[in-house]
Amino acid sequence: MKYEINMDTIVLDPNPVLRAKAETVKLPLSNEDKNTLLKMLQYVRDSKDEELAEKYKLQPAVGIAAPQIGVSKQMFAVSVEIDIDDDYYDLKEYALVNPRIIAHSEKQVALKTGEGCLSIRDVHEGLVPRYQRIRVKAYDMIQDKEITLQFTNYLAIVIQHEIDHLNGILFYDTIDKNTPWDPKDMKIIE
Repeated sequence: MKYEINMDTIVLDPNPVLRAKAETVKLPLSNEDKNTLLKMLQYVRDSKDEELAEKYKLQPAVGIAAPQIGVSKQMFAVSVEIDIDDDYYDLKEYALVNPRIIAHSEKQVALKTGEGCLSIRDVHEGLVPRYQRIRVKAYDMIQDKEITLQFTNYLAIVIQHEIDHLNGILFYDTIDKNTPWDPKDMKIIE
């Protein structure tokens, strides 16, 4: 299997495609858009497998947005394992098109170690404030229908990170430059 998406082909900051507002995708999805989204989802799945990641030069990821592969369209794929206990996890996967946050909490949350990104090789340290709870309306290619989903905590952070990519926003844009590690009123997630 040849990988079209890998560390050599992912678009890097400061490429202007990462700062552009991505175009709305026409529905029903074209075969080209479906194939692109499937490749993105496969990338996130395979990137967590150490053997595949090394063999195909995949950087570990939980999500990837179309602009990161040079496609300025409102699409992203996410594959996240949510720990239930020591022996089990719940796999959450989405291939979302034209996602919109239609409601969010006032309470904010951030990852204790800050965020990273496939498209950013430079280090940008600090807490990235995100809404703790969000409601998102989108077309999900996996379910093949328009859906409304609610996300909290870590999954909400991941989804907001990817939606930001579709709006030309990078995670380090919202880090407080004066006090990057000050949690203020944010809930901190390990």
